[in-house]
Amino acid sequence: MFGTQLAAGTILICITVGIHAVALDHLMRFLEKIGPCFFRKFRLSWKIPMLIITVLGTFLSHVVQIWIWALFYLIVKDFHTVEEALYFSTSTFTTLGFGDIVLDENWRLITTFQSANGFILFGWSTAFIFEIMSKLYRDEKITKS
Repeated sequence: MFGTQLAAGTILICITVGIHAVALDHLMRFLEKIGPCFFRKFRLSWKIPMLIITVLGTFLSHVVQIWIWALFYLIVKDFHTVEEALYFSTSTFTTLGFGDIVLDENWRLITTFQSANGFILFGWSTAFIFEIMSKLYRDEKITKS
């Protein structure tokens, strides 16, 4: 069963990393496209909607990834309801891991893959958001009053 879990975990990680890469790439292009329009429209506060879109777009990517893991749990029939699979998937992906719902021993090792996957992708998202913030504020001067 170890080999099956390793293979399934690897496939799911590849899928979620691919989704994250595509999502962030599209988000960056979208921000570059709407940036000048937002600057003209909002002037002094144009960075606020840009950052909101950045955070929500990144969050949406994570939601999709969490759902993919949840669907996997439903396919292997470890959970009986979508809510249960989604709750477990979210708890595991965010590395919170309450432990109130656990996988059958045939699949429990895969939770470690999902936790590592979520940990890495959240780190990547943090770096991405920081990069967007850096681009938005690069030419700005911050002064002390």
